[in-house]
Amino acid sequence: MKHFLLNIIHIYWFLIPNSKRRKCIFKESCSHHVFRETKKDGFRKGLKELRFRIKNCQPEFDIFTDVVTGKKKMILKTGVILDESQIAERFK
Repeated sequence: MKHFLLNIIHIYWFLIPNSKRRKCIFKESCSHHVFRETKKDGFRKGLKELRFRIKNCQPEFDIFTDVVTGKKKMILKTGVILDESQIAERFK
């Protein structure tokens, strides 16, 4: 099953060029993140990460500066808070 998920991602990369893909709010794109996690930790971990990204990769979010650390953070529609290191460069 691990190789099935990895092959699906490869097909996605082959069929849909970068210019046609939706821009990810995360620093590492969803497909690259899921590919890396699946390769490293197996099918179940990859599937778990895929579900998380699908649920949270929405255009509805707020960016704020943490008053304690002074770093930018992003709060997603689901309530998940991302650190500055996880946020795509275009939002910083």
